[in-house]
Amino acid sequence: MTSAVSVQDKKQYHHGDLRNTLLLAATEMLVDGGIEGLSLRKLADRVGVSRTAPYHHFKDKSALLCGIAQEGFKRWQSRLNAILDCTELNDAEKYRAMVKVYLYYASENPEIYELMFGRTIWKSDNATPDLKSVAYPCFQAHVELVRQWQQKGILNAQEDSLRLAQVSWATMHGLARLLIDGVYADVSHLDEMCDCLVNSFIKHDYQTK
Repeated sequence: MTSAVSVQDKKQYHHGDLRNTLLLAATEMLVDGGIEGLSLRKLADRVGVSRTAPYHHFKDKSALLCGIAQEGFKRWQSRLNAILDCTELNDAEKYRAMVKVYLYYASENPEIYELMFGRTIWKSDNATPDLKSVAYPCFQAHVELVRQWQQKGILNAQEDSLRLAQVSWATMHGLARLLIDGVYADVSHLDEMCDCLVNSFIKHDYQTK
């Protein structure tokens, strides 16, 4: 795997970019060796800084994992915003694209996805305020999207917006977990599963327009 920490990255340390460089390297280490293979000491060695340097940005390993998850949410939100801003797609097509991008994102980044939604951070109540400030608004934005799509007749307006948002996200999350865990689902069928999911939630009369 090609290192994400280039010579240019290291030259930027004096310009306040060490945190981002640490996150890039930590993400590589997470992908290569899992959570168990990641530590602030090993991260410092990999990046080529003193072993105390990472502690200026992350107080411990848990904070580092939260930082990786935080960047994961930011990347997902950026991809979602690109879909929503696309003027070439109608609302139903945007919903379909959202589902597909979400599931592909999860299947292509399983280690990061696990941190974003798994028990390592959330079940242990280890989420940092910075992570919560990104993760919670992501779901709140999803609730608002569902409400808008209900108003436009794409999704069932008879259901409570919050509950429909929870169920629709849980459905995406459930498929993502099946793909990541390799149980009952295979990435080769991902497009078909996305279509099935979307068709299950979009109102039939809107699909036929």
